[in-house]
Amino acid sequence: MASALPTTTARIAVLGASGYTGEEVVRLLSLHPSFTISALTGDRQAGKPFYEVFPHLMTVPQMPALKKIDDVEWKDIDAAFCCLPHATTQEVIASLPAHIKVVDLSADFRLRDVSLYAEWYGGEHKAPEIQKEVVYGLTELHRQEVANAQIVANPGCYPTSVQIPLIPLLRSGLILTEDIIIDAKSGISGAGRSAKQNLLYCEAAEGVNAYGVGRHRHMPEIEQGLSDAAGSQVRVSFTPHLMPMSRGMESACYVKLAQGVTIADLRSALEGRYKDDTFIHILPEGQAPFTHHVRGTNYCHIGIFEDRLPGRAIILSVIDNLVKGASGQAIQNMNLMFGLPEETGLLQQALYP
Repeated sequence: MASALPTTTARIAVLGASGYTGEEVVRLLSLHPSFTISALTGDRQAGKPFYEVFPHLMTVPQMPALKKIDDVEWKDIDAAFCCLPHATTQEVIASLPAHIKVVDLSADFRLRDVSLYAEWYGGEHKAPEIQKEVVYGLTELHRQEVANAQIVANPGCYPTSVQIPLIPLLRSGLILTEDIIIDAKSGISGAGRSAKQNLLYCEAAEGVNAYGVGRHRHMPEIEQGLSDAAGSQVRVSFTPHLMPMSRGMESACYVKLAQGVTIADLRSALEGRYKDDTFIHILPEGQAPFTHHVRGTNYCHIGIFEDRLPGRAIILSVIDNLVKGASGQAIQNMNLMFGLPEETGLLQQALYP
């Protein structure tokens, strides 16, 4: 990991800056010492000053106005965060000049198998040749590959919260590959900024609802990572729920212990794996994580519990879906791609209460 900041500043474009993940990239970059925002795009908002779309960022100095992607002068850009909806990023990235480093926050390049992408996202992949070059950017688990990459696929929020605790346990054979159950909850911002009836205040407040039951699009991404870790096919039961809060995510993972393995073994393995990682915290025994404690941060808190059912464990993982689950991890990856310490610009503490 690099120990000093480079003397040059990278010029950054944020594509899709008018959405929640794009806004969050801009918010975090506003205090980044080595990245300068040089272009912001938002086709439907093109021509507007950025502060008109997000007034809370009006104090950020020298913010460029929004423009269309076709109007970006790429010779003046070093890197891009693609915060566009899925199925829109493939052709955009394929059209970029070769010198542009890219972190893509959409789902378009997360699945190595393009036929699997077509099955789960309802359309043929339009840049299969690029897919072969992309690195999957779960930073703590693919750090070296990210550092050497030109294009990084930023993980989804649910897959981030699940893979961080489960991959080390599967790699070490401490939990079984069978009967993994994931019960997950997310704040409403995970559904994006577009107007949708089910996201109206009267529809979402004071209630909880499951969605994508039995077939959420993050399932193959989760299974891809867990299968790689286990060295064999892993299938999971995964149900996400929409919670009446703006941001935050909790994934409760129910797993079977391998023969002779104890809860203490799980704790020891995760503490050992992440002892040098700034953003991953294994909580003390008996302490459950709380989404408020990571709100607005790039941190992941993990709690480990013994189930009352013999031979099972419950692992709780919380992140901010917009930061560690999206924009913060994207900046963490871009930091590595430019030889910066991965924590650069990301050491904000939680907003509480």
